[in-house]
Amino acid sequence: MEGLLDDVLRAVLTASGGYDYAVTEFARVSGTLLPERFFRRLSSELQQGSRTVGGTPVRVQLLGSDPACMGENAARLAALAPAGIDLNFGCPAPTVNRHRGGAALLDEPELLGRIAAAVRRAVPRRIPLTAKMRLGINDPGRAVECAQALVDGGAGGLVVHARTKADGYRPPAHWEWVARIAEAVAVPVVANGEVWSAADWQRCRAVSGAADVMLGRGAVADPFLAARIRAGRLDVPDADERAREWAALLPLLGDFRDRVLRKVEPRHAPGRIKQWLHLLARNYLQAQHLFAAIRPLRTLPEIECMLVLHGVPAAAVRPMAPARALRLLEAA
Repeated sequence: MEGLLDDVLRAVLTASGGYDYAVTEFARVSGTLLPERFFRRLSSELQQGSRTVGGTPVRVQLLGSDPACMGENAARLAALAPAGIDLNFGCPAPTVNRHRGGAALLDEPELLGRIAAAVRRAVPRRIPLTAKMRLGINDPGRAVECAQALVDGGAGGLVVHARTKADGYRPPAHWEWVARIAEAVAVPVVANGEVWSAADWQRCRAVSGAADVMLGRGAVADPFLAARIRAGRLDVPDADERAREWAALLPLLGDFRDRVLRKVEPRHAPGRIKQWLHLLARNYLQAQHLFAAIRPLRTLPEIECMLVLHGVPAAAVRPMAPARALRLLEAA
């Protein structure tokens, strides 16, 4: 979820509740000892008890292939009292994999075990250590072996994204492999992958046998999915419920926009706003219309004008020329 689910979006999504914990984007560990300020920038929640503003605990994720360096960085991170530390063996991005990170290590279970052991030795027992893995690089033939190596190394829980590196994010997710892994290890195993709805959540639990499911892109596309599942509202929301949810989403979109503006330069804000709206359009007709309206726009004042027109609370941004604003309103 690099480049998408940062502290800004974590704050907004967890405000609606329903989550046991969240995980940061990965911190890439590659031969250097990262400064404390790096971890605080990656997880601003470290400055507030490692929790989002809504109170959801946040675990910090490390990615790397050198056991000693991973251990040193984990020790420095542990001094900042994170709610937990997670190890990334699931990222399928070619750039990451070329540098021996993420899912590229899934043909080396012995190395996975040494990394987990080095981090576990470096981190106080009070801080949970978990790992996220895929099923393998090209096939799931060593998935169980990798899981066992991670647990033997000290991981106290696993999240299994039920696809291989080669699968990328193409459906389906092979949830049956989560069950095979869970049978082979004595720690909690969480299922992950291709859960976009409550119906997907039900099927995932039934096929995988997992008690817990991690949401990724599904949570970004449907911010109320976790809360709906918690409340036992598992039917597909009808048009009226989606309309009520959209009304509740409007201030969240405004909060997101404001947080983005506090974090990045204004010229980078349009891309972040479009990115989230594009995913929301999977579930909300209003998001489809709003995304279509702002997609061709380039400047923040133009986008702000369109957001306000669609009901998002206004922000204090540089005003545009009245004639330009009028043309945008007429085009909408």
